[in-house]
Amino acid sequence: MIKLKTFIVTAVLAVLPISLAQAAGGTFLTAHDLGFGGSENADPIHPNRFWQVTEKTMNRLVRPSAAGEPTPDLAVSWSANDAATEWTFKLRAGVKFHDGTDFDAADVVDLLNRIKDPELDSPVASVLAVMEKVEAIDPLTVKISLSAAHADFPMLIMDYRIRMTPSGSGDTIGKTGIGTGPFILETLDPEGTTVLKANPDYWEGAPAVETIKIIAIPDAQARVQALLSGQIDMLRHISAQEKVLFENNPKFKIQQVNTGDWLAAIVFRTDIEPFTDVRVRKAVRIAADREAMINLVLGPGGGVVTCDHPVWTGDQYRAQIECPQQIDEAKRLLAEAGYPDGIEIDVVTSDLRALWVDMVQVYQQQVAAAGIKINLVKAPADGYWSDVWMKKPVVTTSWGQRPADQVFNEAYRSTASWNESYWKNPEFDRKLDQARQELDRAKRTALYQDLQKMLFEEGGTFTPFHVNQVVVTSARVTGLPVMFDDGVQYHNVSVGE
Repeated sequence: MIKLKTFIVTAVLAVLPISLAQAAGGTFLTAHDLGFGGSENADPIHPNRFWQVTEKTMNRLVRPSAAGEPTPDLAVSWSANDAATEWTFKLRAGVKFHDGTDFDAADVVDLLNRIKDPELDSPVASVLAVMEKVEAIDPLTVKISLSAAHADFPMLIMDYRIRMTPSGSGDTIGKTGIGTGPFILETLDPEGTTVLKANPDYWEGAPAVETIKIIAIPDAQARVQALLSGQIDMLRHISAQEKVLFENNPKFKIQQVNTGDWLAAIVFRTDIEPFTDVRVRKAVRIAADREAMINLVLGPGGGVVTCDHPVWTGDQYRAQIECPQQIDEAKRLLAEAGYPDGIEIDVVTSDLRALWVDMVQVYQQQVAAAGIKINLVKAPADGYWSDVWMKKPVVTTSWGQRPADQVFNEAYRSTASWNESYWKNPEFDRKLDQARQELDRAKRTALYQDLQKMLFEEGGTFTPFHVNQVVVTSARVTGLPVMFDDGVQYHNVSVGE
């Protein structure tokens, strides 16, 4: 097995152009996992969005602070009416797209309306389902009317995919990638090397590097080897086992970022037996020892226990829930559900994410005492999101940090296109609507916390921890902030020789 993995790494590295390994100075080299199998495109709201491109070529109206709070980007301010059913955004003046046209309210209206287009089937549609009407009040003012009150609507607009594109560009943006951001898309090649060039007229100031190259490397181990050999300059989401390869090495720098990323979770489809039974769903989750899993998979201090809900410790609405390992209770639930001799489950995973296989192996060992036999089934990394995820009965998954309301709507609402566990609970939907409409902060907090407890008791996703993300860069990289993924401002990053 070790020899095979070494061969795969060598083979992947061998196909990279020699010039990349020699690139220096003005070129920042990074990688992506080819999770959509080469169908990635530069439309930020498309199901197969190439987010490693759009985060560098486009801006949002609202961006997150280090604490995850909304701060100005292309919108300089926002306000709501007393009922929180109408939100008005004031836009930044003097901003231009890469093609030289002015950014204004018409572009905002076009992008937000396009999100709602059922033909596009954008995953962001569920995030903005509450949005009813978008109007350009004047060239630098947009009013958004909602179908119901939403006290935290700017946090939805902060979504990492809601990035501004020129009005009328829906049919072409996937290839052109035109935005207002610090880098301009020069070559789009998801299966090879995608090239971005600095935007010298960027409104926040010209970028510190001339070129960014985004290289397709599907295998997680191959990405680590690419960083070790100098073929890329940065890798986020390094595992505990991989981190030791870079520690005490002057060629590299290491950051640790507290995040709401749940990069290693197991999804049990609740529309397929035996996971249609809530007792089975809870049993397969409470049989695990989450703290021990963090120590084994991430290393001590590498993460924070979460009890099968996605709300991170930095979120204002996080609930305090205890979820210790409960082997006897898991056995009781399985027996009550008709499985007195235990249950056997195939978990389909991949090398797409560095943590997945390790997490499943630890889970396999931990739940065996409850009579739960786990068969680890590996699928190819290339095309995992399109061929495996939301198709097989039990799969591994990963999500980046999102505010509580957004991720509840996107991953757990009955009608959400990314409801990966196929969990449909009318009471959850009702309470979620009630929470977002509640203007009293204390009452709103209580409702969001009830939703987290509901997921722990009844949900179909085993989410054991949030990751304290390890980011490794080559020593020549400076200016990279200690920040979760979608908060990084890449125009500040520079590279030396």
